[in-house]
Amino acid sequence: MTTLLTLAVLVLVAIAIWQLTKIFELSQLKTAQTQIATDSDNKNNGYMLFGFLIFIYGITIFSFWKYSKFLLPEAASAHGEEYDYLMLVSFIIIFIVQTITQALLHYFGYKYRGREGQKALFYADNDRLEFIWTIIPVIVLAGLILWGLYTWTSIMDVNDEDDPLIVELYAQQFNWTARYGGADNVLGGANVRMIDIDKANVLGLDESDTYAHDDVIVKELHLPVGRKVNFKMRSQDVLHSAYMPHFRAQMNCVPGMITEFSFTPIYTTEEMRVNPEVMSKVKRTNKIRAEKSAGGEETLDPWQFDYVLLCNKICGKSHYNMQMKIIVETEEEYNVWMESQSTFAETVMKDDTNPAFNVVETASVD
Repeated sequence: MTTLLTLAVLVLVAIAIWQLTKIFELSQLKTAQTQIATDSDNKNNGYMLFGFLIFIYGITIFSFWKYSKFLLPEAASAHGEEYDYLMLVSFIIIFIVQTITQALLHYFGYKYRGREGQKALFYADNDRLEFIWTIIPVIVLAGLILWGLYTWTSIMDVNDEDDPLIVELYAQQFNWTARYGGADNVLGGANVRMIDIDKANVLGLDESDTYAHDDVIVKELHLPVGRKVNFKMRSQDVLHSAYMPHFRAQMNCVPGMITEFSFTPIYTTEEMRVNPEVMSKVKRTNKIRAEKSAGGEETLDPWQFDYVLLCNKICGKSHYNMQMKIIVETEEEYNVWMESQSTFAETVMKDDTNPAFNVVETASVD
């Protein structure tokens, strides 16, 4: 806030100085007053075009150097590499085109500046030029669009091949709940109209559906590495978006319908924690936390990397805090964890004194 106020004051001071300069010029009776640009004005404006061109190139290079460290680390899903490569190619094309077009724009702005006694030569149309500057973008954009559609179709191929793990992500203001299909890996029927707060049936599972009896409801998402996961997503209230950035996965959760997304985790949480990019980010983050704690602002514990599920739609006042911890582990570790969880039949349907789902104290993440 202090920086913003300082910039605002500097801008206002600059405007005030400019206005005083204009007043001073108007007060000089012998000064020629004209709104017609002279050759000197046009030449100076041409030089300023080159100055601005250097500025935008400089700020671009500076941004790459300064802020590239804030990009996401290596993708942790099987489809993530192709997704990242498509984005990289798109960025390179955009950067090259931007560099060339901006250079030509500013150069021609200077070269063909107005000069006294010189009349601009122009023609209404040129079929060859129009064809060239139309067909090149059409070919490039068509290629990117077709490549993108192919990639999207490949990523969105949600099927039951390779025995995928079936998981439901249930969104509501302002938290996530996950539901596993249990031993049969089949989710029982559910509907928001069946939500029964008195019986703690918070997800609206159909108690008459035998497939729902062994469903496992948790507040911390565990996934086995190397196994495909089919996510089925529901929303109880408003539009949410299940965003798992490290897996390059996002899908809207729409009230009244089930949306789907599928991916295969390829790195466990422990493996990602030793990734050089992640380690560097953790080091920087903990340095900032230590400085804030030492300065007396607030006491912050050291941060440890975890995969996270976020809501990527502005769904209300606590949207920023709508997140769930994701743990990717080996198949053996996942099986041990799953065996320790209680089923829907063992909680809601059997004993009303038990919690409606398996509560994990470490579910909240930074």
